[in-house]
Amino acid sequence: MKQPQADEFPSFYKTYIDTVSDNVVAELEHQINSFPAFLKGIPGDKASFAYAEGKWTLKELLGHVNDTERIMTYRALRIARNDQTPLPGFNENEYVLNAHFADRTIESLADEFASLRRANMFLIKSFTEEEVSRTGISNNSPISVRALIYILAGHLNHHRKIIEERYL
Repeated sequence: MKQPQADEFPSFYKTYIDTVSDNVVAELEHQINSFPAFLKGIPGDKASFAYAEGKWTLKELLGHVNDTERIMTYRALRIARNDQTPLPGFNENEYVLNAHFADRTIESLADEFASLRRANMFLIKSFTEEEVSRTGISNNSPISVRALIYILAGHLNHHRKIIEERYL
């Protein structure tokens, strides 16, 4: 699958998309195991750590990753199925505030990610070239299914780098 063109997504997603290799499907599949393995190697005392005042704890960040995995894949499904209904945005801070990620373990959040991504890969691999090229409106901006797939991989790359640089 070729990388999305600049007119297929809002510009703020460029930083995510730029982190993705030429083979997005292989990268998504690799992340199924590599990200949970990485997380399970993090010392337990880091689970409730936030690197600055007002920043999410590590468990909250992982909950956000899982929420975003669900939302971006749902958007891709709707657009791929040619649903022209504009899709709303979401406020990630409100989602984290209204979840109870502090009650979870890193292991359970890592396992949830792997399960979500495994299921999502069946959908992603089923898309035809025509379907990945379809565009819709999400959060008041045009976006393609292809861009959403790249955003999934890039969003995870972005947050893994933040974990490595600021949480460990």
